Amino acid sequence: MTPQYYLQVMIYKFRVILDTEEDIFRDIAIQEDDTLEDFHNAIFNAFGFDGMEVASFYTCDETWNQEDEISLFDGGDIPGEQKIMSDYVLSDLLDKQNTKIIYVYDFISMWTFLVELASVEEPQVGESYPALLFSHGEMPDEAGEKMFEADEANNPYSDYDDDYDEDDLDQLDGGDNFEDYGFEENWN
Repeated sequence: MTPQYYLQVMIYKFRVILDTEEDIFRDIAIQEDDTLEDFHNAIFNAFGFDGMEVASFYTCDETWNQEDEISLFDGGDIPGEQKIMSDYVLSDLLDKQNTKIIYVYDFISMWTFLVELASVEEPQVGESYPALLFSHGEMPDEAGEKMFEADEANNPYSDYDDDYDEDDLDQLDGGDNFEDYGFEENWN
C-alpha cells in the first residue's frame, strides 16, 4: 500500500485596517486557496456592510502605492478580457514576501482599507473559514475624506489663493480682458 500524501491548505491571517485616524481594524483568517471574492465577502461582513456596493482590490508596493485594480465585476469593453476577484486565488497574489493589498468598498463613499497578511498558519481543528478573529474600533457613519498625494501634485492651482480680485485675474491671463476676445461683460 502506497502512503497518500496531501498538501494541507494553509490559513492566511490578515489585519484589515480602515484608513482613518482612529484605530479601526478586523483580523480575518481565510484559506489560502479562497478567492479574492471570498475575501471581499469576509471583509464587508466583518465591517458590517450590506455587500450591495461595488468594490475593488488594488495591488500595491511595500509603501502602499496603489498599482493594478482587481474589480468585483468585469467592466471591460470585451467580456471576459478583464480578470476579476473570482479569478484570483489569494495565494496567487499574496505570500510571505508580498503581504499588502488595498481594498476599496463603495466607490461613492470610498471606504478604503489597508490589508496586510500577518501570518500563514496551519488550520485549527474544528474551525471554519473565513473567520473573524478579532474586532477593534467602531465604524464611523461616513468614510473619511481622502486627499491623495497625486491630487495635490497634479493640481496646477494648488498654490493659487482663493481670495483674488480683478487685478489677479488680469495677471493670470496676461492682462487681457474679456472685451479683447469679443465678449461683453454683461452679455445676457
